[in-house]
Amino acid sequence: MAADLSAEPHSSAWFIAQRDFWFHADYLELLRARLGLGGVRAVLDVGAGIGHWTQLVATLLAPEAAVTGLERDPRSVARAGERLAGGDLDTRVRFVPGVAEQLPFADGAFDLVTCQTLMLHVADAPAVIAEMRRVTRPGGTVLLSEPNNAAGLMVTTSADADRPVAERLEQIGFYLTCVRGKAALGEGDEAVADLLPGHLARAGLEEVRCFVNDRTDLLVDSYASPAEQALRAAILDGARDGTWVWPRADAERYFTAGGGDPAHFAIGWQRRVDEARTTADALGAGRLDTAGAAVHYLISARRPAVGS
Repeated sequence: MAADLSAEPHSSAWFIAQRDFWFHADYLELLRARLGLGGVRAVLDVGAGIGHWTQLVATLLAPEAAVTGLERDPRSVARAGERLAGGDLDTRVRFVPGVAEQLPFADGAFDLVTCQTLMLHVADAPAVIAEMRRVTRPGGTVLLSEPNNAAGLMVTTSADADRPVAERLEQIGFYLTCVRGKAALGEGDEAVADLLPGHLARAGLEEVRCFVNDRTDLLVDSYASPAEQALRAAILDGARDGTWVWPRADAERYFTAGGGDPAHFAIGWQRRVDEARTTADALGAGRLDTAGAAVHYLISARRPAVGS
């Protein structure tokens, strides 16, 4: 499957500084201990983008561990390599082109096979999990890092705490209609995260475990922390560009495919843009605060060591 070089790299709008603050370092250390990653020496990150998750995982492992990031768009592969150039990980992390549905590696080639925010973008998550299982050695670990983005719509900020219930329900309904449509078009199921433990079990993996990331998208006071600054920039940029989750053209396709009335799309979309701008205006004026709860799962399982 060749990458479409006429468009922006897949998910490039989300390859932003905010990703560098998705996890606390001590939480990742805890995860390493829980999963027993001390003996890992060969790692594959599937759908690596420009390497945010690849680099985080590499820092958890022994210095001799080799990490491969696989990404379908060659431009993202190049950017990922540029981000590493001259750094501490440069000699043991590499990025290669390829697609998740047909991993170009031998059976059992890796001790750990992982991905971050990949499953919500693929048309057939069980098929990708089957490939990840195939290239994991017997006894090795599959680790999925995936969000439930719908949960964020229920988080209140100081800018929308008094929003009428009917308006909040309309926003959620609009989003879920788009999510259903995106899945129907074969462009990924953004609600798949909750179902991934079952997919792993049905793929013949065992010891399925699920954790929740302890990070939130906190915004308070002067937004002085680097994480708050990165989140602030993302919110302001989205409002400036007039986007909400997806670009308008994609959202319209998804809404219609999800059973939404095309005649109602423009009204719903304008409400989403207005909501985003209200949030951005409050943020720009220093009046936005929220605990910023998020649901981001880390789901692990092992390939059986015998008879696998």
